Amino acid sequence: MKKKKVVQKKKTASKKKKASAEVGAFGEAAKGMPLPEKAYEDLEFINSSSYELRGIRLQLEMLRPAMEFKKHGIESTMAIFGSARTKSPKDASKELSEAKKSGSKKDVREATKKVKMSRYYDMARKFARIVSEKSADKDKYVVLTGGGPGIMEAANRGAHDAKCASIGLNISLPFEQMSNPYVSKHLLFQFHYFSIRKMTFLLKSRGLATFPGGFGTIDELFETLTLIQTKKIKPIPVVLFGVEFWNNLINWEYFIECGMISPKDLDLFIITDDPNEGWEFMKKFWKKRKHIAPVS
Repeated sequence: MKKKKVVQKKKTASKKKKASAEVGAFGEAAKGMPLPEKAYEDLEFINSSSYELRGIRLQLEMLRPAMEFKKHGIESTMAIFGSARTKSPKDASKELSEAKKSGSKKDVREATKKVKMSRYYDMARKFARIVSEKSADKDKYVVLTGGGPGIMEAANRGAHDAKCASIGLNISLPFEQMSNPYVSKHLLFQFHYFSIRKMTFLLKSRGLATFPGGFGTIDELFETLTLIQTKKIKPIPVVLFGVEFWNNLINWEYFIECGMISPKDLDLFIITDDPNEGWEFMKKFWKKRKHIAPVS
């Protein structure tokens, strides 16, 4: 009798042990586990280096500013390009003064150069102010820049002087970058892809003003001219500000002499030092092509 009880106890203990093991293995599943993030909420997934997701990231970068422009009723923009290195006359003069105190000929030489180039800061600021003040409506010809320092700051500042909104399309770079303080906060964007940023520059652009700059400025200018020349976009007026700079930098006539462009291609733009002349050129361009012209 005792043996039967012992055997029965062993069987019961064995069953309990087995049941306990099953609870340990499947108890959490039985209770339920926290769900993973949805795919579109998983930033690690979206930002993974896998090329399959690059198309989605490109689309998101393109859609965000386009949707914000629509949300804020922006019908058209005025793209303004130029160097991030251009100092304001005030900052350039201060740098020159400090360089003279240091006694370094190299520093004085560099600072003198910056003072000379600073005139383009004021030129960009004045042009942007004219565009902002004389546009027919505040949602037309909205000043649009790369959102950074230099010429970009000057243009956003000009719109700010006119008490108008302006757009900044910043780009993430290997070194730390901040937007300039004159961009409208609700119209400040950050891009990863240069290609999408350049597309956004021309998305609603009705004109392009290009000031002296480096590789980035030249790239943006020539891509725009190529798109107009090849009729990939509707023609827009292009103004290059800085007669001395552009004519020293590029031998435009040599393009024609070598048969690389047609003589009429030089009619795609004008070069001037006068913000008012640049604005008048744009107005005539729009009037000729029956665009909605801004107030004179």
